[in-house]
Amino acid sequence: MSRIELSRAKSAPVPLGTLIGRELRNGKVEKPFVKYGQAGLAKKGEDYFLIKTDCLRVPGDASTAFSVFAVFDGHNGISAAIFAKENLLSNVLSAIPQDISRDAWLQALPRALVVGFVKTDIEFQQKGETSGTTATFVLVDGWTITVASVGDSRCILDTQGGVVSLLTVDHRLEENAEERERVTASGGEVGRLNVFGGNEVGPLRCWPGGLCLSRSIGDTDVGEFIVPIPHVKQVKLSNAGGRLIIASDGIWDALSSDMAAKSCRGLPAELAAKLVVKEALRSRGLKDDTTCLVVDIIPSDLPVLPPIPRKKHNMLTSLLFFGKKSENSMNKATNKLSAVGVVEELFEEGSAMLTERLGKDFPLNKNSGIFRCAVCQMDQPPGDGLSMNSGPFFSPASNPWEGPFLCTNCWKKKDAMEGKKPSRPTVTA
Repeated sequence: MSRIELSRAKSAPVPLGTLIGRELRNGKVEKPFVKYGQAGLAKKGEDYFLIKTDCLRVPGDASTAFSVFAVFDGHNGISAAIFAKENLLSNVLSAIPQDISRDAWLQALPRALVVGFVKTDIEFQQKGETSGTTATFVLVDGWTITVASVGDSRCILDTQGGVVSLLTVDHRLEENAEERERVTASGGEVGRLNVFGGNEVGPLRCWPGGLCLSRSIGDTDVGEFIVPIPHVKQVKLSNAGGRLIIASDGIWDALSSDMAAKSCRGLPAELAAKLVVKEALRSRGLKDDTTCLVVDIIPSDLPVLPPIPRKKHNMLTSLLFFGKKSENSMNKATNKLSAVGVVEELFEEGSAMLTERLGKDFPLNKNSGIFRCAVCQMDQPPGDGLSMNSGPFFSPASNPWEGPFLCTNCWKKKDAMEGKKPSRPTVTA
């Protein structure tokens, strides 16, 4: 069935293009209100979160405001989670070119998020500390939502159509076959903990280090195949709005995405966050740190998100999508993103290869002979580093002096993440 036919179906949502067309004909599209709530309970005290609603794309121009929400679930200590909370946003923003339009800014975000995550990881590892952290990092600009994540903290979207969508990918070795294959191909070993007598217990882990995750920020004492390169997804809501639930695994180990969404529908964001934590606690008890952020993107003419009407499950709208498919089997089963007309998928990429994520159209200052490293953002003479065009990813017709350019240190980091050589700093007692 075509998209046009779907839009004519009984009770089907109005297609996004139609909504935008009506808005444009009626005048300026109004930005939504963003309301949020936060709740949590500490078991180990390693969860941290970031809420910043006064960010500006253009300094001094309130019309360019956007919001950032993030959850960091630390392990083996709190230092990586704190460092990421304090530095990740600035590292992401420093990778976006200045003086560009909003559309260009949004298009630049996915690559800037990759750069920001990798740069934050490098800077933290230089401190010589061994803790690590997940990171689920969400930017809300008008109706556009961009989510970057490493680890197993999760972000879901509950739309006014009653469809719950997973905007992140869990990087748990137990559940993600693609990540297991990548880790082993890069030189890591995947297996369970061996106890006396040769019995294997617990979830799948990566060795050396014994980490259950395949992606994180920090973790200086494990192999470089535990990468900080995030899965990134960017979507645009219709003007009906929607609700985001961003939470650490203390929530998701107790509640499914659908359960979390249904447990707090119809409630203000602040109360909703508390109810999600309460429901997780009731279901499983306090076995881990639990942190939950609820973010409502609300049409400007409504004080709160209207309650979602109860209706029978519509198999057709659950199976028909537009946009890319999810990248692993778990998401294919649970990511019901967008009955047509509710959400438009703008971008999704989850490759762990830095070369693929950066592309080759980085701007270079050819007039001055100075090259800027695509990751650390430091200007250096071209003789001090390498262009990623010189690698096998690009065609022989590519010019080896074209971007993206990496300094020597960041090039070593890229090689190490691909299993070519170690680059982690030596950690001394």
